[in-house]
Amino acid sequence: MRLGPFPVDPPVVLAPMAGITNVAFRQLCREQGAGIYVCEMITTLQLAHRNPQTEKLIAFAPEESPRSLQLYGVDPEVTARAVRRVVDEDLADHVDLNFGCSVRKITSKGGGSAIPWKRRLFADIVSAAVRAAEHIPVTIKMRKGIDDDHLTFVEAGLIAQDCGVQWVALHARTAAQRYSGTADWAAIAELKDALDVPVLGNGDIWTADDALRMVKETGCDGVVVGRGCLGKPWLFADLAYAFRGLPDRVTPALGEVAGIMGRHAALLAAAYTKEKDALISFRKHITWYLQGFDVATELRRRFGQVCSVAELEDLLALLDHAQPYPAGETGPRGRITEPGKVFLPQGWLADRDDRAVPEGAELDDSGG
Repeated sequence: MRLGPFPVDPPVVLAPMAGITNVAFRQLCREQGAGIYVCEMITTLQLAHRNPQTEKLIAFAPEESPRSLQLYGVDPEVTARAVRRVVDEDLADHVDLNFGCSVRKITSKGGGSAIPWKRRLFADIVSAAVRAAEHIPVTIKMRKGIDDDHLTFVEAGLIAQDCGVQWVALHARTAAQRYSGTADWAAIAELKDALDVPVLGNGDIWTADDALRMVKETGCDGVVVGRGCLGKPWLFADLAYAFRGLPDRVTPALGEVAGIMGRHAALLAAAYTKEKDALISFRKHITWYLQGFDVATELRRRFGQVCSVAELEDLLALLDHAQPYPAGETGPRGRITEPGKVFLPQGWLADRDDRAVPEGAELDDSGG
């Protein structure tokens, strides 16, 4: 698989995740294995307007290649301006468009997974991005639809293909499902059958073997990994082995995990202005790293209050470094939410061909 001039081998993409896929986490994952590593979601409005917080989110490490940036936007003109800035200022080598976000503040403005229902507006946004991108490859990531009564994924995939995207990634859940239940891999197979451009599958990839099974069952060209790598960046090493046909899998003892945790925290501290802020951001990762390991409640509590790299290192030294990787630790990580109502702008479902941009649709902050 290729992304413009860039080979994608193995065919693996790190999904953009708000508050997770910053420059530090991307570097940590890249050290484990090759692939495409996408930054946090960036709003087109704030990229076009040079919002200071957004400027920090679009920072890439010098050795990152290709530099992948995901954009969220609802207005085709604003989207074009943002992508034009990416091209003119050489901010990234790849633009991915977000049509999969299901959170209320996005869909209630007609954004994310709500947009493909408005097929003409969707086409306007995608075509505006592709035209503005010139030589930079544009891809999209989407969900099956708003809910089971409002599925859009095949139609949206065909529209995006006609607009000139290089691949289509499908999170095989509806917006109403959020992160609940089981991903519908049959939908990935259906989309693959319908499109000529590569199709990437996303949803319920917790292990490298899950990725191989998805490819076998759906025929998809590659996989997008999200929550499965939380507290488990070595999943990208497993994926590299798996796609090379090798049986090797990484099962680090707790001491090795502690080393990776220290590395992650140090990378975050280097990226943040204040070390305390970096460690506060790191705290959520600690639960994921220690998932399945036998760690005393009091020690876990102390980890949850850590404020410096030195304090973290002291706590890491207290772990039982010889403890083996927990058997059977192959299940879900991160958010496991209940299905629920998708909040949409008033009258959103009435006219699929209305290409008007909802009032106030563009968000004033980046990162999701």
